[in-house]
Amino acid sequence: MLLGLTTALVATVCFGFGAVFQARGARSAPRADRVRAGLLAALLRSWQFIVGTFLDILGFVLSIVALRSLPLFLVQAVTNASLAVTALAAVRLLGARLRRSDVGGILAVVIGLTLLALGSGTEGREYAPAAFHWALLATTAVMLLAVLVLVRRDGTAAAVGLGLLAGVGFGITSVAVRVMDTSGLVGVLTDPAAYALAVGGLGGYLAYALALQRGTVTAATAAGTVAETFGPALVGVLSLGDAARPGFAWCALTGFAVAVGGTFLLSRFGELEGESAELYAPQADIEAEPVVPPR
Repeated sequence: MLLGLTTALVATVCFGFGAVFQARGARSAPRADRVRAGLLAALLRSWQFIVGTFLDILGFVLSIVALRSLPLFLVQAVTNASLAVTALAAVRLLGARLRRSDVGGILAVVIGLTLLALGSGTEGREYAPAAFHWALLATTAVMLLAVLVLVRRDGTAAAVGLGLLAGVGFGITSVAVRVMDTSGLVGVLTDPAAYALAVGGLGGYLAYALALQRGTVTAATAAGTVAETFGPALVGVLSLGDAARPGFAWCALTGFAVAVGGTFLLSRFGELEGESAELYAPQADIEAEPVVPPR
């Protein structure tokens, strides 16, 4: 459990720093109104987006270790707390300022994750029937079709929808990592969960980049957090046998709720706009618009 928790925490640091670079890179690229190869090419011309992508990949590799040894609800809560890392990194590296709600969110994340770690038991099953694997792949296909529809929309509603779909895609990858057949190369290549992992991750990544370019990304962050945190957690508990330590269910449930609540508070943190190095613009008569989501 110690190795899994350590890798989950390091992955969270990678995701947190990656968000700062990724958001800058996505904002510097031309706005896309449809899915096309040019969007990816524009993003890859931004060194900020490339650095953020590298950190995301590193974080994902580390999270695989955690997902194979810890309950899904613990790993998802830990990695989705990366916005606390983003906030602290922005203060140190970009001169951003924390509001009281931001400080409260960071404290809530720390307290929640501590309670969650204390209350978490061992992971449940890594095996799932073939129908479960095919259901993951089918869910991925539906998610991609929904992205193709929403990419033509604009505004807050589109940002929320794309953020939600990004969370679904990332959540699928977490569940797929848990149940995927790793007995050998043939097992991987013939497992629908392996394709759900790859396509779900790429689809979620695309939806995330598109959400960064639309509407109020704060709303997209909250929607993505719900899908990516609660979805796999429920699947782990209901279908794979994840559970809290005997007698500590209250501790795990409270920690999960507090950590996710802290993430919601932090979803209003910061802004990366244009060439500015500020993540949080000074308030005048109106409140600054936040646009930096986790992961």
